[in-house]
Amino acid sequence: MGYHTLTIFRKFHGTINHISNENQSTRIDCDSRHMKRLFLAIDLPERIVDNITATYMAIPGARWVHEKQLHLTLRFFGELPGDREERLIKTLASVTLPSFSLRVKGTGHFPPRGEPKALWLGVTPQDELSRLASSVESSVVSAGFNREPRKFKGHITVARCRSASSERVAQYIAANSLFTSEPFTVSAFHLYASHLGKNHATYTREVTFPLGETGLLM
Repeated sequence: MGYHTLTIFRKFHGTINHISNENQSTRIDCDSRHMKRLFLAIDLPERIVDNITATYMAIPGARWVHEKQLHLTLRFFGELPGDREERLIKTLASVTLPSFSLRVKGTGHFPPRGEPKALWLGVTPQDELSRLASSVESSVVSAGFNREPRKFKGHITVARCRSASSERVAQYIAANSLFTSEPFTVSAFHLYASHLGKNHATYTREVTFPLGETGLLM
């Protein structure tokens, strides 16, 4: 119980990067009574986001993900109190892997059979991305967090379907089956807080964890 402050400084591109929701100093306020809905993600460059939103088409019953919310989810943690968030941040700072390159390629829907619930675009190659996801999973499990029961498969959710017809979804998949973006570099991953609204969620970046860097300086 009670209120305490965790101050984090990370080296990024040769400088000290100060991360905050309020200002340029890296300040994470961890109130053990306050719950946050947290997930880990990789951001997408603007040019890749533009490529993705260019595939959007009219599908009644499908709600397309806003361009500012597009991301590649590494791990969802659900609601955590401040002290658990602090432990999570310290744990994730131990993940030290090099940066790598990805492309967005191909499309599909979840579940793969039956009525579509979500449309996604895939990413390739999966090896280095899966290595990052595995390193994150091993780190958080060793810190006492529950293991993710589902096998990781990197993808970008682009639409959620409530009553979209399978025929229209199939048309989208057929039209974008050969979709391939230019490569982009993954040089960091980020811890986000999700705030559920009436119509959609909004995301706040909590902490950035650069790849190719080591240590948590406090």
